[in-house]
Amino acid sequence: MYELWQKEYKKKLISAQKAVEFVKSGDWVDYGWCVGHPYHLDKALAARAKELQDIKIRGGIALFLPEIFKIEKPQEHFTWNSWHFSGVDRKIYDIGCAFYNPMRYSELPRYYRENIGPIDVAMFQVAPMDRNGFFNFGPQASHQMAICEQAEIVIVEVNKNMPRCLGGYEEAIHISRVDHIVEGDNPQLPELASPPPSETDKKISRLVVEDIPNGACLQLGIGGMPNAVGMMIAESDLRDLGVHSEMYVDAFVNMYNKGKITGAKKSIDRFRQVFSFAAGTSMMYEFLNDNPAVANYPVDYVNNPYLVGKIDNFISVNNAIEVDLFGQVCSESAGVRHISGTGGQLDFVMGAYLSKGGKSFICLSSTYGKEEEKKSRIVCSLNPGTIVTDPRTTAHFIVTEYGKINLKGLSTWQRAEAIISIAHPDFRQDLECSAQQMKIWRRSNKNVS
Repeated sequence: MYELWQKEYKKKLISAQKAVEFVKSGDWVDYGWCVGHPYHLDKALAARAKELQDIKIRGGIALFLPEIFKIEKPQEHFTWNSWHFSGVDRKIYDIGCAFYNPMRYSELPRYYRENIGPIDVAMFQVAPMDRNGFFNFGPQASHQMAICEQAEIVIVEVNKNMPRCLGGYEEAIHISRVDHIVEGDNPQLPELASPPPSETDKKISRLVVEDIPNGACLQLGIGGMPNAVGMMIAESDLRDLGVHSEMYVDAFVNMYNKGKITGAKKSIDRFRQVFSFAAGTSMMYEFLNDNPAVANYPVDYVNNPYLVGKIDNFISVNNAIEVDLFGQVCSESAGVRHISGTGGQLDFVMGAYLSKGGKSFICLSSTYGKEEEKKSRIVCSLNPGTIVTDPRTTAHFIVTEYGKINLKGLSTWQRAEAIISIAHPDFRQDLECSAQQMKIWRRSNKNVS
């Protein structure tokens, strides 16, 4: 059969310039997700910009600036509709071309299949075709199959440097379902290295790690603090840990190489590290390539809170921007300025609490800004326009460098006291006064300033 697939491959092989001729003014175009965003097709589309208007593109977690936004006045031709902002997405936002698509990440495949209508053209990078005629999506099964099912035209851009990530399911598309194939010079995948952990990150991480039992199953978010948790686990005495995480990051490879991750205690997908997409360094991409120790699943499997709840001792660790005295968590905006997105944080906050022995940790430094201008991340109430990522009813553990609190079952006055206790000492007195004004403070509350 391989000879048959090779013949079909040759029939469908065209140049990037020819492929983007299928894009028409007014079209919805999908770039896929993260490291799968197209490279040569993007360049070719940028070259056509002057003849195109109102091209609406979906993507997310961009790790390189698309060429379509390097042209003169890109906002006259292209609009970027992002499922989750990275630093690159924010740059596109700042030039007036990007908008956020609100979502709960576990629901994204269903959005495509039931809610957002047909896609005119889908174009994204894939690994080379295998002997059975399949193009692997690389480290982003995520919602890729749902995109392809709704696309009028599917164009794959083959990159020999794209790791082949085993399923799971819906991790690859067969050539019979592909309309056109493009080849190029096989660019290296963009890397995303976590910043080295700060002393604050390390303090928070110690508070989290002391609550992780042997045999726990981990989900880590992105950033210095979750990376610090991973580094600390790698040097700990913990054993037989599992992985079930929407995003796969370098920290998991480090823990695996140190013998901490076996997956032996997982109730589902035993011995396999489950993820929906990955972004990291070349070391991680090499680890993922053709590795049966990991399994790439679509996000409606990985992030399903009810499935997560079936995994005992599930530990979810994520960052936040602000927390207010009611226990509302913002992890995606600074007022009306969009920073990242809901992603799967709410999925895992809910799923971890459904798990027997499970815990979700929302971690944040107590302050931000320069020392002489520092501001508190613990606030009396979120500013107008600030997005609530996790409602107060779902928040479990909140952690700063000043402590760790469990909000489950607490009344408003108990919450206020607990949350103020982990705020920076310089801000506690003002927070207590605010709590009194908001009538969430009792005379019996402890003064924690």
